[in-house]
Amino acid sequence: MYEPDVTVITPTYNVVENNLTDDFTLLIDLLDRQTYPYIEHLIMDNSSTDDTVSILKEYKNSGFINFFSEPDRGKFDAMNKGVMRAKGKYVSFLSCDDFYHDITGIADVVNVMEAEDADFCFFPSYCRHPEGYVFQFNPAIYNTFQVSPCPRQAMFFKRSVLEEVGYFDVKFQLLADYDLIIRLLLGEYKGIFFDNNIVTCKLGEQVMKYTVQAEAECRHIYHQNYKNLYPMTDEVIDRIVKFAQIPPQLLNKLSAKFPPEDKNLFMERYEQMYNMRTEAYKNVRENERRNRRNY
Repeated sequence: MYEPDVTVITPTYNVVENNLTDDFTLLIDLLDRQTYPYIEHLIMDNSSTDDTVSILKEYKNSGFINFFSEPDRGKFDAMNKGVMRAKGKYVSFLSCDDFYHDITGIADVVNVMEAEDADFCFFPSYCRHPEGYVFQFNPAIYNTFQVSPCPRQAMFFKRSVLEEVGYFDVKFQLLADYDLIIRLLLGEYKGIFFDNNIVTCKLGEQVMKYTVQAEAECRHIYHQNYKNLYPMTDEVIDRIVKFAQIPPQLLNKLSAKFPPEDKNLFMERYEQMYNMRTEAYKNVRENERRNRRNY
């Protein structure tokens, strides 16, 4: 029976200096325990200046990984380079402080993708919040055109599909993965849901830290991807960013990117997200007014 190779790509930079050595060791150890036998772990290192390369050499000599250490333009550039060097039919992306906690996870995902001839797969994940707590992130694929539906760590991709769509767009330093998922859906590539939690990952601290840049990237992503479907004025983009509100004409075109039998569910999930974001915005405004009155 044919079993395709899988390449797990991890970008690194100064793992030792950033106190991530233990996390990185856990990632390596748990990946080595996977039951699936055909895994390539490819490390793309951004010319680390501490002892990271020495650690990588030890792991390579022991047969755990392969690595390249060279300058890059950020994690998404590093991941693109990893895809270009990958041997696997399927690829996934883990940061050095993420890990697959289910040792049969990769085998299970590959079996599902092979059976369904899927272009990408998404699944639930445990996310570690910077404040210390852990929560389960359930994918919201029907809300992709409003918000990011899941972490990239909770996805597998067919390598040939990433090549077709042009990899991650590196001009987006924070949200290139969100842009990629939108492009996959707009291109009507086949995605499947795998109902099992196999990965633990860290919530994107950079997105939370650089909120102004993240919002600017969101605006650019919506304009770039929807402009051929609907006139993307500043007002339209503002309402998507603030309220997850999409004009009806555009919404109908986007709903067609899902199977016809899923349209009602798509619309239902759209309304839920819109109502939730609208209520959240009202609460923020009310708190601001209350704080001004108390000042």
